Amino acid sequence: MSDYKLYYWPVPFRGQFVRAVLAHAGKTWTEGSGEAIGKLMEGPVGKMPAPFMGPPVLVDKKTDFAISQMPAIILYLGETLGLMPETAALRAQTIKIVCDANDVIDELTCDGGREMWTKKSWAAFMPRLGKWMSFWEETGRRHGLQADSGFLLGGEAPGIADVVTATLWSTMTERFPKIEAMLEETAPLTAGLTRRVAALPPLKKLAAKARRDYGDAYCGGQIEASLRKVLGR
Repeated sequence: MSDYKLYYWPVPFRGQFVRAVLAHAGKTWTEGSGEAIGKLMEGPVGKMPAPFMGPPVLVDKKTDFAISQMPAIILYLGETLGLMPETAALRAQTIKIVCDANDVIDELTCDGGREMWTKKSWAAFMPRLGKWMSFWEETGRRHGLQADSGFLLGGEAPGIADVVTATLWSTMTERFPKIEAMLEETAPLTAGLTRRVAALPPLKKLAAKARRDYGDAYCGGQIEASLRKVLGR
């Protein structure tokens, strides 16, 4: 019997952060189908596992607790699985990293596809994306991250911040090589951390499964098509 049930579309995008934390913690889960998600979204709020406008939604089967919104889910898992740092400062920094990751993918998809990318709008966005990358780079630098060793917030083992960081940048850069090149140039410490954490067996296995299940898909829909058009892939 699985530990959790996850409701998310069959793409890696926002739901991949939840999958990655579950995989890192050695937990099992099942996933609701796209049809099931659609029915829940169209149905009465009282029938939802947790009130939500869009997935992900996670149900903890052991406690029969459900929560929506990616940062809230990650925080819940971090707290209940003992994956959060011990100090208040590092816990706050971890939450900040998760929220920043959520903001980055919102901006990358123009707030869920409210408009499509053009070459002009993408060129205008690139400096902002580079600034986002520099946030991770400077955070790691302040906590002793090295080119080939260390973790984003220090410590001796990868934590939630590292798993979220690796998921954010590896999922994105594997599908968009131009962003990969930009990350390597703008944030080499972050790029190195991403490679090391993404190579951990549970996360490597999860990424391989995503390739089998979703192919080259990232976020799906017209917004992904416009991303591929401006990025030449």
